[in-house]
Amino acid sequence: MVEIRLHNTKTRTKEAFVPIDPTNVRMYVCGPTVYDRAHLGNARPVVVFDTLFRLLRHVYGEGHVTYVRNFTDVDDKINARAAEMKAAGDPRELETIIRALTDETIAWYHADMDALGALRPTLEPRATEFIGQMIGMIEGLITSGHAYAKDGHVLFRVRSYRDYGALSGRSVDDMIAGARVEVAPFKEDPMDFVLWKPSSDDLPGWDSPWGRGRPGWHIECSAMSHELLGESFDIHGGGIDLQFPHHENEIAQSACAHPHGDFARYWMHNEMLQVEGRKMSKSLGNFFTVRDLLDQGVPGEVIRFVMLSTHYSKPMDWTEKKRQEAEATLRKWRGLIAGAEAVGEPAAEVVEALSDDLNTAGALAVLHRLAASGDGAGLRASACLMGLLGADQGGWAEAPTVDLSGFAERLKNARQAAMKTKDFSEVDRLKAGLVAAGVEVRIGRDAVDLVAGAQFDAAKLEALT
Repeated sequence: MVEIRLHNTKTRTKEAFVPIDPTNVRMYVCGPTVYDRAHLGNARPVVVFDTLFRLLRHVYGEGHVTYVRNFTDVDDKINARAAEMKAAGDPRELETIIRALTDETIAWYHADMDALGALRPTLEPRATEFIGQMIGMIEGLITSGHAYAKDGHVLFRVRSYRDYGALSGRSVDDMIAGARVEVAPFKEDPMDFVLWKPSSDDLPGWDSPWGRGRPGWHIECSAMSHELLGESFDIHGGGIDLQFPHHENEIAQSACAHPHGDFARYWMHNEMLQVEGRKMSKSLGNFFTVRDLLDQGVPGEVIRFVMLSTHYSKPMDWTEKKRQEAEATLRKWRGLIAGAEAVGEPAAEVVEALSDDLNTAGALAVLHRLAASGDGAGLRASACLMGLLGADQGGWAEAPTVDLSGFAERLKNARQAAMKTKDFSEVDRLKAGLVAAGVEVRIGRDAVDLVAGAQFDAAKLEALT
């Protein structure tokens, strides 16, 4: 069996991946808080861990991998967005607005991530479906002395867990000195974090031993992963921005609630995304959602290719140049695989690269070599392992049917005349106009072939008439 090696954030080393149960490899990835469209940075962990999911299924079998990615559908940001909608005139009750908002946002998320070629995870739990499990975990933490209730709140005693900070490599005192922590009268220690908080009558809430309230963000993932994957599972993933405090808090409360389990054995974090070398920000005018790009005509497959071009552990820079290069490459590859079936095994070199801590850039280099050798079948089978060149993804690359014979004849005649006069200005004018209209121009010794590309624009040919 292929050996997969992954960089474990927990140990800060690249380790051989040895699953707890090879017949049920288990992975949990933190999903979105559903109140708005997913921006491009949100898509990076989706592509990264979808690629890992595909690799695990290839190595261990499709039926032997359980991938859980949650939806956070109870959160102050969701409440705030729903309140804005109500203030703007929505006549429905706030909880009805919240349910409609989260349902709609989940549908958007699915559509956008489907467009990137991401497989749906095995399970996609909503936090609101596991409130009972969260309350039960919190009760256990109080009983064991790791949490306490005060003024309708329940908080986790950070200093009760001696290994707190091991994931991020910082001590509690260092974190207090360098972080903005909420100082509240109901806290014993500034670093203690909320497991449960009270809800007013107009906000979503559930009955609990501490009064009507709602869970804190961190307890949600711990409860869902335990319920669906058990006390010990293989991989926990997410963006590097979640390492602290979210993942640090998950580890603390899960380890204290289930001291006989390992929680997650391997931790993986993808780095952040930039746009044209700068942090994505609304104030800089370089902030956009996945849907923005799709609506602008950027194919989801192209977005995925650009993301796979950079190793997940490195900051990724989205640039217009990379987009153009990715689109040109994929268009060329799709022409090569036309009629090729994705049968057999992907190239061993591709599997080897992906097994080396998801070396997607190395795997793409192998795809380039397969394309250069003309191996369409091998290219397609290998690319499909990476979520590329799927049969349902290529509509964007299909050229429209259009009669360009008249322009081909004009260009042929202009070229013949230029060969005699040595004046190629008309040939150059026709070629430039055709290329600008999205036409590929192929000139042979005795013939001219014109092929309309996927971005063909007939209106731009009017300048040549």
